[in-house]
Amino acid sequence: MDDFSGYGGRPFAFVMRYCRQRSASHVAILFCVVAAVACSVGTQYGVKSLVDALAGGPSRSGGVWLAFIFLMSLIAADNFLWRIAGWVASFTFVGVTGDLRRDIFRHLTGHAPSYFAERMPGMLTSRITATSNAVYSVENMLVWNVLPPCIATMAAIALIGTVSPPMAAGLTVVAGIMVVAMFKMAAAGKPLHEDFADKAAAVDGEMVDVVNNMPLVRAFCGIDHELDRFNATVGRELSARGRSLRYLEKLRITHAAITVALTVSLLAWAITLWQRGGATTGDVVLVCTLGLSILHATRDLAVALVDITQHVARLSEAVATLLVPHELTDHPEAEPLRKNGAAIAFNNVSFRYPGGRPVFERFNLRLQPGQRVGLVGESGGGKSTLFVLMQRFYDPERGSVTIDGQDVSRVTQQSLRAAISVVPQDISLFHRSILENIRYGRPTATDDEVLRAAIAARCDFVEGLSDGLSTMVGDRGVKLSGGQRQRIAIARAFLKDAPILLLDEATSALDSESEEAIREALGRLMRGRTVIAIAHRLATLRNFDRMVVLKNGKIIEDGQPGRLMRKDGHYRQLVAKEMSRLAVHAA
Repeated sequence: MDDFSGYGGRPFAFVMRYCRQRSASHVAILFCVVAAVACSVGTQYGVKSLVDALAGGPSRSGGVWLAFIFLMSLIAADNFLWRIAGWVASFTFVGVTGDLRRDIFRHLTGHAPSYFAERMPGMLTSRITATSNAVYSVENMLVWNVLPPCIATMAAIALIGTVSPPMAAGLTVVAGIMVVAMFKMAAAGKPLHEDFADKAAAVDGEMVDVVNNMPLVRAFCGIDHELDRFNATVGRELSARGRSLRYLEKLRITHAAITVALTVSLLAWAITLWQRGGATTGDVVLVCTLGLSILHATRDLAVALVDITQHVARLSEAVATLLVPHELTDHPEAEPLRKNGAAIAFNNVSFRYPGGRPVFERFNLRLQPGQRVGLVGESGGGKSTLFVLMQRFYDPERGSVTIDGQDVSRVTQQSLRAAISVVPQDISLFHRSILENIRYGRPTATDDEVLRAAIAARCDFVEGLSDGLSTMVGDRGVKLSGGQRQRIAIARAFLKDAPILLLDEATSALDSESEEAIREALGRLMRGRTVIAIAHRLATLRNFDRMVVLKNGKIIEDGQPGRLMRKDGHYRQLVAKEMSRLAVHAA
């Protein structure tokens, strides 16, 4: 995976990375643009030559036609070069946005869970789109709106130098001062543009957050509240955008006043030279047309510069958010996990979540290959955290987690997670077909293998669906019941066929009849594998080899279920409470 950590505060270096990847086409575009602008400015000299030839009278008709051919050639070249540049750019700039989105999305998927826990999904996805759009706009504006007026201004000043070197020198000084002043004034408005970019991303994040939680919003009659909240968010964005745009308009007004005064002075100077015999009629026409060209060019440049600052600000804000270094990376000497029985050990592990209280202090636990271990205890005891550390979603502060003697922080993350199947309590499904969701356990599996996994997981409900395995499940599986989603997750684990199986309340969403069927299927799945299961319904763990009772990050009981039941300990109390609840429900 590419390393983007050095681009967080360097948006232009980030853009140049993609320009270099398509260097030949970018060079072709730049060559065509420079040549086209040179031809465009050259037409002013062509007009001057034609006027001077015409001033010589009909006797110099040969010179007139030569000047005419020269002028027409420049006009034709100007137009064709622009079209060639536009044609090449239509492939190049679009290709850059595709490269960029693919790379940023790949980088985004490499972040640790803590990164996503602190940010809205909608805000992240909107920033990828904003980055792509900003780069596309920046490239287009630099090539079509910034580079041409810069070249045109320099070429125009050079041609004015053929009429009056002092005039050209004065123009150079004034143009240089104006460009530097415009850059500084544009840079001073950067905080306003960045504030607008941040507020715009917040609007996208709010919309996605509400849409994803519409059932909750409706259940608590929260539509009016969410509309008020969204209106306030949009209001903040509009205010920030207004401040940004008004600052840009101040820059444009300042530039317009300067360039109008400059053009008037330039033309008056040329007429004065003509009165003294120091310039021809064609020279005056040349200075007039070039003066107007400089006026238009610098006006376009000012507009482009102040506009591009908005896009650069949005690009900078998005890049700074998305291209932060990954918190969890493979060790430089990481090797693939060697699967050799799946013995698991937690060795003097100390851990706390960022900004939270300690979960474990010098925690130790060892599991033998093929052992089925249940984790029980009250909420907050550390059961889910063991799963998180085993999959290396976080690294412990001290100590180590090993599989077959290999520290999970020293093996590749891909090989580590390939060795672990997970059936979570909160099932994650894509808005795709049932077949695709099951196949996610092993993307290379055939349709027959997927079908066998579905049968093994007792996904018999598929038979009642009009499209069978091809049925779309809706956003996060909204079209299916909780039990149906859980069986799809179990089928996915069957298909993955990993040596380590983690079950997090794997039968919690099933009715008693379905639970028996799934328990039988899970029994077959667990054979020959190391299994760790979290369950609050202790009856689902009755055939396990071992129970580990956790409380406040410590093991308070550990042993076979039957032996623990014979002791007057915490496990026996938990079982007794469960039996009491079942008796109450039965009554």
